[in-house]
Amino acid sequence: MIERDGAISPDNTLFVLLCFEGPDIYSTAGGLGTRVTELSEALATQGYTTHLIFIGDPGKPPIETRIDGRLLLKRWSQWISKYYLNGVYDGEEQKLYDFNETVPYHIYDEIVRPAMASGKTVVIMGEDWHTAEAMTRTSDLLNWYGVRQKALMLWNLNSLMSLHRINWGRLNYVTTICTVSKYMKHRMWAYGVNPLVIPNGIPKRHLEPINTDVSDRLREIARLGDPRRMFLFKIGRFDPDKRWMMAIEAVARLKHSGHPVTLFVRGGIEPHGADVLRHAYHIGLQIKDVVAQRPNVEQCLDAIAKAGPADIYNLRFFLPEEFVRTTYHAADATLANSGHEPFGLVALEVMAAEGIAVTGSTGEDYAISLENAIVTETDDPDEIVGYLIYLRRHPEEQERIRKAGCQTAEQFLWDQVIGNLVSKLEFLARKQDIVFA
Repeated sequence: MIERDGAISPDNTLFVLLCFEGPDIYSTAGGLGTRVTELSEALATQGYTTHLIFIGDPGKPPIETRIDGRLLLKRWSQWISKYYLNGVYDGEEQKLYDFNETVPYHIYDEIVRPAMASGKTVVIMGEDWHTAEAMTRTSDLLNWYGVRQKALMLWNLNSLMSLHRINWGRLNYVTTICTVSKYMKHRMWAYGVNPLVIPNGIPKRHLEPINTDVSDRLREIARLGDPRRMFLFKIGRFDPDKRWMMAIEAVARLKHSGHPVTLFVRGGIEPHGADVLRHAYHIGLQIKDVVAQRPNVEQCLDAIAKAGPADIYNLRFFLPEEFVRTTYHAADATLANSGHEPFGLVALEVMAAEGIAVTGSTGEDYAISLENAIVTETDDPDEIVGYLIYLRRHPEEQERIRKAGCQTAEQFLWDQVIGNLVSKLEFLARKQDIVFA
């Protein structure tokens, strides 16, 4: 890589990421944990020293180094988490208080002071509402010690949760506010801010070829001996925003109009899941629960094959990444048809696996209907039905969409996203008169 004079590089810049979620199973509740895990790993792989401060598993080391020592995982509030063992958001308010009170001093004393003594600029990035107060306090502390103008501070919004708890005027004054899509940028205008857009990304491994033998076997299992049978997949939290009811209704309408369907479902533990499955049962869909204990891909396939015929297979076990990517590839479509999606990481992962994503039309800036995905613009199940029947009648369109989707995913690798981020940081550095050696 050619370095330019005055440009950000691993020699003159280090990163600090603040987030409640992180890479531990204890710390992951959704896409936020995936985002910060992969972003921190990508930064460290590019050579940047990166500190990730998150609410970590109380049973793991407080500090762990990875990627030749460049990635430092710092598990915060472990003394509280040991009393709240049900995950990152168990004991949320207690952890939040501790985070706000202690993280700013750690950043100044243990990271910013030594970094600036060695001539390095520090980029501090907070994620979502849990870190807003800590970011403002960090800015105040750095200002007190006369070094605020030498640090770049960004705060990124991934969801619309708890925005009423944020002091927007204060946060906007002390940080540069960012978000992950143009849709979210427009939603945030209502709060009197105009964020920069820096999209999410995917790791390079998501573009690795799928094992077609395994994919073909999975497709055969799902079709139940009927080559006309449609194979669909839906994965995500059981949240009304994900439009589970729309997806279930579409499956039922396909079935009752003479188009048999198999739908694989992987939801969460949210109460809405009971409503979804109850509704599926009442509209005539046969459901089979599939259980397994931390299976590999072959064990996943065997468990599904042994479950017997059904319209919906409710996969009630942790799905290995390889199995998820294989399912994206094997399915006729993955229903990522959310009514509100800040970015839509699932759909991008589907594209990377050369699958066909059925998206909503909110934060999925990268999706173009019938070019690289299927984009639904209503909550009418017949919109999904119509598109799926169209694809069944036009197999050449399926292949074209799969190829174009994969090409789109290549543009959102973390390396490309970090390039976008660095260009914006250099713009912000000029505003603060920061000069990179």
